[in-house]
Parts: sequence; C-alpha cells; structure tokens
Amino acid sequence: VQLVESGGGLVQAGGSLRLSCAASISSFSANAMAWYRQAPGKQRELVAAITGGAGSTYYADSVKGRFAISRDNAKKTMYLQMNSLKPEDTGVYYCNAGGVFYRGYLATGNWGQGTQVTVSS
Repeated sequence: VQLVESGGGLVQAGGSLRLSCAASISSFSANAMAWYRQAPGKQRELVAAITGGAGSTYYADSVKGRFAISRDNAKKTMYLQMNSLKPEDTGVYYCNAGGVFYRGYLATGNWGQGTQVTVSS
C-alpha cells in the first residue's frame, strides 16, 4: 500500500486548500479512508473519514461545516476540501487507508508521508 498526500501549503486564516491522497491499493473502492492531522507537540487526531462507496462520512466537531471529504474511486484518490481555515488547523495532514469506519474511524498502519498545512493569522 502506498499513499501520497499533496496540496498542502501556507494560507491566511479564512482561506481554502484542497488536499489529495493518491492511493496505490488493490480494491480501492472497498476501503474506508480517513484524514488525520498532527500539530506540533500534539497527538495525531482524526479529522474526517469516508466509507469505500462514499455513502457515509465522519467529521471531527472542530471541522464540521468547514471541511468536506470526498473520493474518486476511478482515480483511486481521496480529497479534503478545507474552507474557512483557522490557525488551529495548522499541522501535518496524513491519509490512512483500510481502517474500520464505525463511530469514527479506526486507523491501520497504512499512512502517507503527510503534507504540511500552515494557516497564518
């Protein structure tokens, strides 16, 4: 399994970014996936998750109404549209594949290398 994140960058508060996670994984559409983030000095936290068929999604309370997770199974790519960004959204964003989607998401060991998102005030 190979996961490659992209789309991070530096943005001012209130701005938007779109992250992508390209996956090299068999049966991509059968796998739930998720975005996590890790701020300096803090634990990695779940941001959003999506089922294989994209029928269900989950969002952390801190991003509800601002972020949108989606996927294109034909392209084997997952996305995270981030709007109304805040400085507290700063961190390294990672994608995870193949976890359990249930009342959130339980991650597997399949992680990408991460992409840095920095939101300035």
